[in-house]
This record gives sequence, C-alpha cells and structure tokens, in this order.
Amino acid sequence: MNNNSENPSSVPGQNPGLGHRTSREGWASMVARLAMGVLLFETVSGLAIRFMPFHIAVEWSLIVHTAVGLLAAVPVVWYLGRHWVDYRRYALSQAVLLGAAGLLSLVVCGLSGLVVTWQGVFGVKTSGFWRDVHLYSTFFALVTVVPHVVFAFLRAWRDRPKGGQLAYVAQSIVAVVVGGLLILGLQALYGGHEYKNQFPKDYSYVYGTNRPFAPSLATTDTGGAFDAASLAGSESCGTSGCHSQIMEEWAPSAHRYAAMDPAFQGIQDMMAKQNGAESTRYCGGCHDPISLFSGTKNIFVENLTGLHGYQEGVSCLSCHAVRETDVKGNANYTISQPSEYLWQWSESGWGRVARDFLIRTYPAEHNKLSKRAFKKPEYCAACHKQFIDQEINSVGWVQLQNQFDNWAASHWNKEGDPTKTIECRECHMPLVDSYDPAAGDDSDYNRQPNDGKHRSHRFLGANQMIPRMLNLKGGETHVRMVEEWLQGKISIPEIGDKWKEGPIVKLVLDLPDEVKPGEAIPLRVILASNKVGHDFPTGPLDIIQSWLDVRVTDASGQEVYRSGKRDPKNYLEPGTFLFKAEPVDQQGNLIDRHNLWEMVGVRYRRALFPGYSDTVKYTIPCPSTVVKTDPENIAGPREEQVEVPALGDSGAYDVTVILQYRKIDQYLLDFLLGEGKTTAPVTEITRATARVRVGTSAAAVPGDELPGTVARAED
Repeated sequence: MNNNSENPSSVPGQNPGLGHRTSREGWASMVARLAMGVLLFETVSGLAIRFMPFHIAVEWSLIVHTAVGLLAAVPVVWYLGRHWVDYRRYALSQAVLLGAAGLLSLVVCGLSGLVVTWQGVFGVKTSGFWRDVHLYSTFFALVTVVPHVVFAFLRAWRDRPKGGQLAYVAQSIVAVVVGGLLILGLQALYGGHEYKNQFPKDYSYVYGTNRPFAPSLATTDTGGAFDAASLAGSESCGTSGCHSQIMEEWAPSAHRYAAMDPAFQGIQDMMAKQNGAESTRYCGGCHDPISLFSGTKNIFVENLTGLHGYQEGVSCLSCHAVRETDVKGNANYTISQPSEYLWQWSESGWGRVARDFLIRTYPAEHNKLSKRAFKKPEYCAACHKQFIDQEINSVGWVQLQNQFDNWAASHWNKEGDPTKTIECRECHMPLVDSYDPAAGDDSDYNRQPNDGKHRSHRFLGANQMIPRMLNLKGGETHVRMVEEWLQGKISIPEIGDKWKEGPIVKLVLDLPDEVKPGEAIPLRVILASNKVGHDFPTGPLDIIQSWLDVRVTDASGQEVYRSGKRDPKNYLEPGTFLFKAEPVDQQGNLIDRHNLWEMVGVRYRRALFPGYSDTVKYTIPCPSTVVKTDPENIAGPREEQVEVPALGDSGAYDVTVILQYRKIDQYLLDFLLGEGKTTAPVTEITRATARVRVGTSAAAVPGDELPGTVARAED
C-alpha cells in the first residue's frame, strides 16, 4: 500500500503510463480506509476468538466477525484488486514483495473463511483443515501486510502531507473500536441463559455441608449445586442435525430411562419413606444425576425425580461432563458444569441456526465434552460397581454388583496389550456405520480418523423390559436388539478375532443314550460362560432371574417331566435352578424388595464368572408304564396304563433344556406396581436338546458315570 499520489514515472523501472492514477486507492480514499478498517477489525476479532477464553463476548465476536466479513467482502475485494492492478508493474522492492505476499495470504484467508462459514451454516461440522488454513493465513497476512503498510506509511510520512495518513490510521482504529462496542452492546442485549446454581432454601445437609450429595460419592467440581437445565436438554443434541444418529440410539437405552424406570421410581419412593428423601441421593449419582445435582432429592420434596420435567436419566451432558472417576464405585466421579453456547436450548427458528453455527465454527468448547480421556473401563467403574457400608446399613461394608472387578480379573483383560483385551466399550458400544460428525477416531489402536464409524450409544445390555413398557421411541427395535444381544446373535467385527461364536452362555447336556423302563434318567447340564465380559448374569442379582427350563416329553409329545416352569401368575415353581443372589438383613430376613440399604450379606449367590462353567444335575423319572388319558370319552375321562414300547419300537424321551432370562422377578413387580399389573418379558438365551431311548435291553448306568449322548447348545 504505497502512497498513490506519488508519480510512478519518478521511480526507476515504473511505467509512466500509470501517471493518470487518482487517489481512489490512496491514503485519502474512503474505500482504502474502509478496507483497512475491516481487515484490522477482522484480524483483532479473529485472534480474540482463537485465543481468548470461551465467553459470551467471544461468541458475539464470532457472529459479528462473520457478518462483517461477508458484508464487506465485495468492497474489500474490489479495493485489493485495484491496488494490485495499479502496483503490479512496479520494480521489485521490499514493499512490493511484501504487498504481493500479503495479498495472496488475504485471498487464502478470505476463501478459507467463506468455506468455514458455508460449513457452519449448511454442514454438520467445520473442517479442522480449513479452520487452520484460515488461522495460519491470518498470521501470514500479519507478517506481510503490516510491514508493507509500515514501509509505505513511513515513505509517505516523509515525502507527503501528514493529514491523509493520520486519518487513515485513525479511522482504521475507530473501526475496531466501533466493532468492539457493537459486540459489547449485543452481549448486553442478550447474554444467554442465566443458570441458578443453588440448592433449595430448605436443602438438608444430612452428612454435612461439605458432602451435600452424600451418601452418593458423586460431586461437582464446585462442591455446589448445578442448575438442572445445564445438564439436561439432550434432545437438542439431535435437533441440531449433528448427533441425530446418536440421539436415536440413546433414546431407548438404559441410560436414557435410568430415572424413568417405574421399578426404580417405586424403590426410590420406598427408600424415601423408610429412610428419608435424602437417602435416595445414594441412587441419584448413577440413575438420576440431574435431580441429584440440582438438589431435588431433598426432604419435603414430593417428586424426587423430574425437576421441571428433566427425566432424562443419564443425559448426554451428565455423562460427557464427567471429568474424573474412581474405581471405588457408587458414582465416585466429579462433574463440571458444561459451558453454554448462545441459544443453546433453541430447537427451532433463527436461534437454533445461530446456535448450530456457533458450535460448528467454534467447536473448541464443545469438544471438551469428548470422551477420549475416558475410554478405559475405569470410567465405567464409577457406576458399574456398587457397595454399601456402615453409613447406609449401620453394620459394615458389603460389596454389591461389580462388573468392573469381574472384568479386570477375567481372561478378557490382558493389561498392556489392547490387541488381546476386550474392554467395555468394544462390547457395549460397538462400532456402527456413521454419518455423525463424531465419526472417526485416531486414539484407539485399531481405528482411524476417517473410518466412518462411531460407538453406538444404545449400550446394549440385558434390559428388554422398560423400552417396551414405557413405549419409548424406537423401543421395539431396541428390545429386539437386546434379545439378539442376549442370544449372542449380534456380530462385532472389531473384536471378531478375540470374541467367540455362538450364544453368550453355552449349554451341554450329558446323559445316556438308553435307559431301561423304570430306571431314572441322570441328566447333567453344563453351562459355560462363552463371551460375557463379567459375571453372568450381572447387575442386581436379587431381582434378576436366569434359570434352567427343563422339559422332557415322550414319543407322543406328552410332557412327563418339567422343571423351571412359570405358574399362571408368572412365578417360578419351587426347585427351579436359578442364577441369582439372596441378600439378607441384620436379622437374617430375606431382602426381596430390593431394599439393599438394609443388606449385611448374602445367604446364597450363584453366577458364572467369565470363562468358567457350572454344572446342574437332574434325576428324571422314567416309569415302566405311562398313563394315557382319553378326555373325549363322553362317559368321562378314562385313564389307561400302557406299557412303554421296547427298544427299537420308537420308545424314547426327548429332553430340552432352555436357559431363560428376565430382568425383574415377579414378586418385586407385584409389590411395586400391583399384583398382576405387569410381568417382565422372558428371553430364551439358548437351548440344547437330546433324545434318550427306552428299552428292556438298555444297560444300567452306574452313579455319575454318564456315557452316551452329549448334546451341545443350539448356536
């Protein structure tokens, strides 16, 4: 930017034909002053956006920065074009060389800014490459354009009147000041949502003011309350057009309905009535963090869950805002209040457009919610490990469900070798094809930044009841996937070389080929944990039921033996083999209402450790005669003793063993929701079948020696 009033013919190597130039691009030119004012404001505001801490003023700076850049693009481009035309034939000098380099950098900066703006308005995210190009071209423009202007200014100051140059500088500075005042005015006009981070006035500090969320171990980084709105609003993550795929996965998941679950709410109400509302904070850290941190779980509060309708369970922000975890369990984590973008909770109109633009073009703050720092199973341990201690049961420490330590001690964990280890997220958050902006990751040993996949937020596990019961959006699809998950039918290519095929638990039937009439059939059922990363079943084993349903029929299809049958009220018959736990209180009474706050130990517990097996023995009677009933006899039912056919005449028993699963036992559902109101769906995990022939020539089978048929599970 030289002084255009200078006659170029006086400069060696210049074309005298340029002598007709006017001052339209010189110091006194309005377009020159406008261009410099715009460029200076864009530079200052752009650097503030990049280097200043996240703040409302910075967000408004981004909006004004973009608006000014778009509105002034035409006059600035026109000025720079004319400036280049007028000076392109000048002899090479420092000023000319710097000017050419500066012009090039400004072109790159402007074009990259247009690309970022387009992506911010019409895309789902902005490219890190183009944002970097925009930033670094700004730096290059600074180191070229500033010296170029300084050289021209000094020469003009020496050779020409000072007024034009001073006005040029002053008006450029004024442009920056006016822009700054505009930003401050907009901030005063709209400063975003104001959070009220305070407990209710009647909040009860049962465990002291320094432990406001006890007996939960969860806490905030400030030690105080968080406005419920700051952790809620998960739907907005989907309406942005950014994370709609993840939102669809989360909507029917166990994390989403953790606080809406009718069984949870029933148990919470019972706990509050028995021990006081404050005691339910023990559950809140994992099931209902929004209510916990906003102070809803408090004395005299009727609705312990759902302040202002925020029944989101483990919401997007309440999980992604966790900053530290501890493997102690009981929600031992620290959460930070996420920063709010302007119009963050707008789901329609210009507010939503502006919010999405801010997040996409200024993603640094949003990216702090990334879970890259918490990929390890230790993060999951904060909630997937539970205990009670004297503070709760008045007796002492008792371990409850503990998926983390199960996994850590199992063959699935090869510490230090990710190629042989299977971690929580690899099973429960398998990779899925993705159009989400969160797709791709270079921090996993087997992934790439552009792999086109993200980790599913369905968190598939074993609850096939609540999505259907609450009629959640996408619930039917989710229930079907949970059932397929339990049956081992869902393939996970990511760990295909480390995982096994078939059902999650395999069955093997060990029994003889033949028995004599009147001789009992010895049946041994062997169950092997095939591809479960922790105990099977896992979770609250006092309410979960997984059992063996044994059915034996004769050649005509008539049932001659049954174990594991449900009665008309959906209770299991006595004697059924069950994987479960039976906790007891101080008096030795059975805890059958999930009242774990009274638990001091267990009188029975049975589960399968990863990679281990268990054996169940049955003795099935094999009578020498069977009873045949003729219900159609008009004279009344008639019974007839019929001899069992001899070997070779199709005399046989068919044995079927099914491993069944349901999330909540019937007694608890009847207690919480009313007798006969609902029942938990039952999923058949796997089954195995065998046939035993019956005949007079069959050899006797001594004791536990079971030669003959070995029937494996139907994969």
